[in-house]
Amino acid sequence: MSKYVHIAPGTPPAKWQVRVPGSKSITNRVLLLAGVASGKSTLRSPLVADDTNAMVSALRGLGVAIDERPEDDGSFSWIVEGLGGPPNGHEEVHVGMGATVGRFMVPMLAAGGGRFAIDSHAQLRRRPLGPVLTALRAQGASIEGEAFPLVLGACGLAGGDVEVDGSISSQFLSGLLMAAPFARADTRLHFDALVSKPYLELTLSAMRAFGVPVDVAPSALSVSRGAYRATNLAIEPDVSTASYFLASAALTGTTVRLPGLDRRVTAQGDIELVGFLEQMGCSVTDGPALELTGPKQLRGVQVNMVNSSDVFMTLACVAPFAEGPTTIEGIGHARVKESDRIAACAENLERLGIKVEQGPDWMRIHPGRPQGTSLPTYEDHRIAMAFSLIGTHDAVMLEDPDVVGKTCPQFFELWEASGAQVIMGEQ
Repeated sequence: MSKYVHIAPGTPPAKWQVRVPGSKSITNRVLLLAGVASGKSTLRSPLVADDTNAMVSALRGLGVAIDERPEDDGSFSWIVEGLGGPPNGHEEVHVGMGATVGRFMVPMLAAGGGRFAIDSHAQLRRRPLGPVLTALRAQGASIEGEAFPLVLGACGLAGGDVEVDGSISSQFLSGLLMAAPFARADTRLHFDALVSKPYLELTLSAMRAFGVPVDVAPSALSVSRGAYRATNLAIEPDVSTASYFLASAALTGTTVRLPGLDRRVTAQGDIELVGFLEQMGCSVTDGPALELTGPKQLRGVQVNMVNSSDVFMTLACVAPFAEGPTTIEGIGHARVKESDRIAACAENLERLGIKVEQGPDWMRIHPGRPQGTSLPTYEDHRIAMAFSLIGTHDAVMLEDPDVVGKTCPQFFELWEASGAQVIMGEQ
């Protein structure tokens, strides 16, 4: 029996508020660094979802102690007792379906010692891993396999000058960078191309928080030998998840308030969506709680989302309701995410009766009135959340709604704050 969620227009409040869960990207970075740091770290308001649970489970299996502590404001913290270095041993490690878990964990294991059998969810087995394996082999790692499952013979990393292909995902650079302080020599990672640069900035920020600076040049990153020190930090709301609530306000002409999300200080690249929604006619009030108000009529735009491709689907689901077409460029690397997101997004919009054009790294969405229907979610949490936006104007049924558990298990509960009618069911 398959599950579905039915989303239909309701009566949206003129002004509403949502407390978006913590950033997945930040949570998994600081979890890993806390796990290999010296001392006890406190991570406040982390995201609890499939991807972060996979990181917690993998770290615990490697000997890291992670405890939960409730806070006075109703939130909680993870208290992480670090190993004081990369893992050593002979272990089986499962990284779930999270690319941030798999692509970050493999280099960190290679920096340690022992033999590790590493496997993942079937979805992650299909996603590229080659650039990180090539860079690790160049530093002396013994790796059996070209994708998950892998068997890793770890004897530390040599460091030195290492070439990295960053044109597919910045996660390859991030994973290698976080492991680099444990190499036998200072490390310099060279790259010719880089996508999703803001995610690399999140890595640099996390490393600084744990006491390891990185020297940044236009096409190279240099890290000295060293170690991570435990720290205490708060995790800000997830901008990718926030994008759907911002877009809902844009579509309904209402105002949404997002406590803890400040465009002026966040390093999360997906925040540039706010600027694109402003170009479409929305008004924004910046502050420690970002507010966005939708216009009477949205207008189409032409934007490059190379640095915010995780939320291009959000904009694509706003686009049919705008006056004039919307063209989104710079998103070719989105074809190798949880799904081929350009194709999946185009197919679902076409199912709704919307005219779509696409190329290797772009898509154009024409105005139209979506005709509600049943839509697949392609085992992709962001497809499920983005196409919930259609329900602000026309009823839509989404298959396999549990896929949102990857990054926001409570998404459909939070979605009701927008005024939408949400009915979960089975058929």
